Amino acid sequence: MKKLIIASNNKNKIREIKQIFSDYPVEIFSMKEAGVNIDVVEDGNTFMENAYKKAKQIHDITGGMVLADDSGIMVKGLNGAPGIYSARFCGEHGNDKKNNEKLLKLLSEKSEDDRKAKFVCAIVLILENNEPLKVIGEVNGVVAHKELGENNFGYDPLFYVPEYNMTFAQMPAELKNSISHRANALKALKERIDVIKKES
Repeated sequence: MKKLIIASNNKNKIREIKQIFSDYPVEIFSMKEAGVNIDVVEDGNTFMENAYKKAKQIHDITGGMVLADDSGIMVKGLNGAPGIYSARFCGEHGNDKKNNEKLLKLLSEKSEDDRKAKFVCAIVLILENNEPLKVIGEVNGVVAHKELGENNFGYDPLFYVPEYNMTFAQMPAELKNSISHRANALKALKERIDVIKKES
């Protein structure tokens, strides 16, 4: 069975990827499980640049298949911010509560139209032959006026999806994982992989 390293140690992200790839003959490992202990500096100008940089660095170390993603929220009334700075929007990396508080404050006097937002996920899979596959997934929504829901991960308590009348944080995991930006990117990646399998 082939080995696929996810350029992350985020348990939620890895579990989601495992579910999506459950019907493929690959064994999935986190960076920690693969014995890789480095911090990749995400200094790209786009989600895709950051995802590729992470995948390439881990691939260069391991020589195997590596999947990396970079994702974030883009808000209309903030000219696409936080964007690639989503994880460190408040100036402190990974502080979800402060990131959400800053976003709410910046939007407090904005119109409902300005609260339109989308989650974006760029994924890069580098194959054993060094070929990179690049895909992007998106999902549209609105920034809620307050945090809603119990599944407090990132901006999920604020990302409201009108079609379901819920924020991501209010959704069952199965529903969120079927419509999210990461799910859409992974679906696109699976389609690319299926084409390669048919051609080989």
